[in-house]
Parts: sequence; structure tokens; C-alpha cells
Amino acid sequence: MGLEIEKKYLVNGNAWKEGAKGESYRQGYVSSHRDRTVRVRTAGDKAFLTIKGTTQGATRREYEYEIPYADALEMLREICEKPIIEKVRYKIRYQGLLWEVDEFSGENQGLVVAEVELTSEDQPIDLPPWIGREVTGDETDTHANLIHHPYSKWG
Repeated sequence: MGLEIEKKYLVNGNAWKEGAKGESYRQGYVSSHRDRTVRVRTAGDKAFLTIKGTTQGATRREYEYEIPYADALEMLREICEKPIIEKVRYKIRYQGLLWEVDEFSGENQGLVVAEVELTSEDQPIDLPPWIGREVTGDETDTHANLIHHPYSKWG
């Protein structure tokens, strides 16, 4: 059984980019239901199938499996909901934690979100100076919601 404990934040400015190296991601959803998602993702030259359950606070069940890259490309093209989410993910270490900053492109150009995985929901964390408003539990900017309500259409 897998559990993911993750907090999400909007990112302010560009200071986070200093020294950061990113990797291109493409992801699509076979199912984007609020209570469960099934995602296909390519990250660099690898591919994954991920199943996630309902989020309770900052915690949810998550199961991820590496799959053949060619299969992922076919699923993204043929069976995933559109549009496909495109982004560059940057991994940044700060105060002993690994932050993942996603800079979106395509229909979600301009959206930048940071996530940090924790060992417990009440784990104390020092926020990097470029962190903005916390959006943990806010369904507006979940990746699955970006298919139906892309950032380019936000008010």
C-alpha cells in the first residue's frame, strides 16, 4: 500500500530557477474523477502509470508503476483525456527537503506550482522564499482539473 503526503503551493517570481535543472513531463488522464485518478506520464525517457485515491487533508493513496515508453505514448495519444498536461519539473533541495516545481506550458502556460512530500501531515517545514499561497486541497489547480479548466481560461 502506498501513501503520498504532499503539500502544494503557488510559486512567486523566478528566484527558484537559480541553478535549477528541469525535465520535460507529459501526462494524461485515463480517469480524472475527483475521488480517483489514473494517470499516464512520461518523464524524460521513462514512463509511468499512476493510480491515486481520494485526498484527505494532504494524504492520499498512490500506486505508481513503470511502463514501456512506447505504451505511454500510445495511451497519451489514443485514450487519455485532452488536453495533455505539459510541464517542466525542477527538483530543488531546500532545508533538507526536496521541492518539485512544475512550470506548465501549453494551455496551462504561466502556472507554476511547488510540491513537497512529507513523512506526516504535521511535519514542520521551512518554506523557501519563493513560495506563495498554499493550495493543498484546492481542487482548482490539481493536474486532473487542469484538463477541464486550463489555467489559460482562469479569470
